[in-house]
Amino acid sequence: MYDFIEREIIYLWYYLDILCRQIVPFYIIGTLLGSAISVFVKDKIHALLVRSKLKKFGFLGYIPAALLGFASPICMYGTIPLVVAFYQKGVRQDFLACFMVASILLNPQLIAYSAALGPLVFFLRILTCFLMALSAGLLIRFCFKNKEFFIFTSFGVGHNHDTDPNLFIRYLKNVGRNLKATLPYFAAGILLAALFTIHVPQDAFSELFGKNNGIGVLLSATLGVPLYLCGGGTVPILISCLSSGMSCGAAVAFMLSGPATKLTNITALKSILGLKHFIYYIAFVMIFAAVSGLLTDACLFIVNSGA
Repeated sequence: MYDFIEREIIYLWYYLDILCRQIVPFYIIGTLLGSAISVFVKDKIHALLVRSKLKKFGFLGYIPAALLGFASPICMYGTIPLVVAFYQKGVRQDFLACFMVASILLNPQLIAYSAALGPLVFFLRILTCFLMALSAGLLIRFCFKNKEFFIFTSFGVGHNHDTDPNLFIRYLKNVGRNLKATLPYFAAGILLAALFTIHVPQDAFSELFGKNNGIGVLLSATLGVPLYLCGGGTVPILISCLSSGMSCGAAVAFMLSGPATKLTNITALKSILGLKHFIYYIAFVMIFAAVSGLLTDACLFIVNSGA
């Protein structure tokens, strides 16, 4: 018994050390960058969405709407009151949908964290999130051209925490809030990833979630709904899963469905969608995540076969 516990501690320490070396620098960079954008650039980013007159660009207007969504560092409960203000200032609902989906899927901190996943998965995350945001805008444009998709009557103005007159103190307070909100999930994610690496048989995992396994992609899209709690916490878990044989397509499906159906996000969205449109949203997320994952694996299989 003593030998088992000693061996368990040694293995756990070994994998925790590896994961921390891989991920902690990205976590620190992401936290500092996200707070800097929130304190110094956030208002400028949001003002651009109002001033840019996106409708003049037609479909191309979805591109800056999605990019501004990625750059927005605030959570969904903060984004919705902001979107209400945009709507009142005349921003069209298809552009708002594009901005909101982009904001749900990625933010500056999560972009920095995701770099730890490696160049290919990082690129796939950015690309598929961007395409999902564009698709949301297009669907609202064509399916709700003359109808309201959002119900903005029940949401008031969000509270701004960045009010300290000293910019440096304001920045430090924002970093502190970010650490308080994300560090427990990040630490839990690293611990779970280490335990996963030690105890889950790699062959069995590879067979279930491995390359060219459509069932694994569909399962990943489904698992993203209950298992995704925090973007920073899922990055170490994904690193372990990918090293154990998870296909890039399965990872893509999880990275799309997870943040889009995270509990805090969907409860906020439910308040402005109503039941019927909320069901449409969930169906869109699940279908897009599954199709994106399957296409990713198919394209990579073709590329690798021709190499």
